[in-house]
Amino acid sequence: MYYLLADNQDITRIGLEALCLRMLDAQVKYVSNKAELLQLLPRLDKVTVILDYSLFDFDDVNALSLVHQRFPLVHWIIFSDELSSDFVRRIVAEGGSFSIVSKNSEIGEIEEAIRLAMRHERYLCRLTTEQLLSNTAAGSPAHHSLTKTEVEILREIALGKTTKEIAAERFSSFHTVNTHRKNIFRKLDVNTAYEATKYALRAGLIDASDYYI
Repeated sequence: MYYLLADNQDITRIGLEALCLRMLDAQVKYVSNKAELLQLLPRLDKVTVILDYSLFDFDDVNALSLVHQRFPLVHWIIFSDELSSDFVRRIVAEGGSFSIVSKNSEIGEIEEAIRLAMRHERYLCRLTTEQLLSNTAAGSPAHHSLTKTEVEILREIALGKTTKEIAAERFSSFHTVNTHRKNIFRKLDVNTAYEATKYALRAGLIDASDYYI
């Protein structure tokens, strides 16, 4: 079984590799971007991709769905900090090829997801299950207005600036800007900068004349 680690955080990859190598006959490879991932998938048999969707370069759930359609035998473990309710619902609807584990999950849950992937079985962590249950009857999430600072940071994100660059320009810490970024994504119920910018344009939170999606 090959485990492809599609996560751009070094410390996370190291931890995931250690867990994967506990599995019988496991082999681990790193991929740093979507193009590299798409090059490797056709060459390997029995592949599980462990993907940090929030940090990797998939624009939205549709892009991930297209890759799944192209490689239907691949199992995916979505391993991220915070995922929007819409994303969770849509990815679960894609079928049993997708497992979801939060970075806040206990080690036992992460190991169980990796183990079940060897049998191509889906695993949903406790936090994801609770999220699905709590939103079953909720419909669309309520809109929460962004603060002035969050709108400013959203504009910078939409211009393609990294968290580090935004922090330097605002004379703020990386942690502060990263917290604002997480709050923006949570309020807009999105996972990526691409999704956040599209949402903000549609809602009129940022000026459409300044951005091209």
